[in-house]
Amino acid sequence: MPSAQDIAGGRHWHFFFAWLFVINGTIYVVTSALCRHFSRDLAPTRAELSPRHLWREIVDHARLRFAKGEEARHYNALQKLTYLSVIFILLPLMVLTGLTMSPGIDAAFPWLPDIFGGRQSARTIHFITASLIVLFVVVHLVMVVLSGTWNNIRSMITGRYGIEQKEPGE
Repeated sequence: MPSAQDIAGGRHWHFFFAWLFVINGTIYVVTSALCRHFSRDLAPTRAELSPRHLWREIVDHARLRFAKGEEARHYNALQKLTYLSVIFILLPLMVLTGLTMSPGIDAAFPWLPDIFGGRQSARTIHFITASLIVLFVVVHLVMVVLSGTWNNIRSMITGRYGIEQKEPGE
């Protein structure tokens, strides 16, 4: 890894991981579209988008009440909206603002900096989107740990998720 005195090395690492990030994201979007993951698993229903339902989920998340029983097998509305926002808003915005800061890309697409109000605005938006993605990852990891680390890891690897049954009256 580059030292604090090696800005050029840091840029090389940044571009290397940026392209890995873009390639990985592209593969994810293509395979998810082909497998209908977005429409089957991530598309929120009209009932899930009601203010009353969303508010209840926000309160449940704030109180660290996690889904049990069959509900635990599916994404809730907050998860769906968050994942869709990250996949279709934050990540494309981060890539486009990153490309906007490149003089080579600006030469090929001179209208690109105009979309974001210039390079400095693109840099600010790039930093904000990157920060929001880091926040998403941190919150995501905390929620995985709090809701059951080993069960979640096992389900990611094997596809089997241990269901905790609801208590009568819940």
